[in-house]
Amino acid sequence: MKLTMIYNIGEGPVEVTTNLATIVAWERRYKRKISTADRDGLGVEDMAFLAHEASKQRQIVVPAVLDDFIRKLEDLEIVSEPVNPTQGTPTEEDSPSS
Repeated sequence: MKLTMIYNIGEGPVEVTTNLATIVAWERRYKRKISTADRDGLGVEDMAFLAHEASKQRQIVVPAVLDDFIRKLEDLEIVSEPVNPTQGTPTEEDSPSS
């Protein structure tokens, strides 16, 4: 699962994308399964954790402590959400004809 986010901690926008290791770290910390995120949604702390963890994995310098990272956040948004793998990606054949 990949989730692309943009955040700003006062040093300009940074774009990061989660990977499997990021998601596993989130599941371990919050004792939730990512499969429930569609139903329950992701809170701001969830998104901040994912952005913080993805940044650390990519060696982007961020505050070491999550709460310090959150205090510095000026903006945080998801710019692309994953496609549900059971639905697949729409193809030209799936598009309605004009």
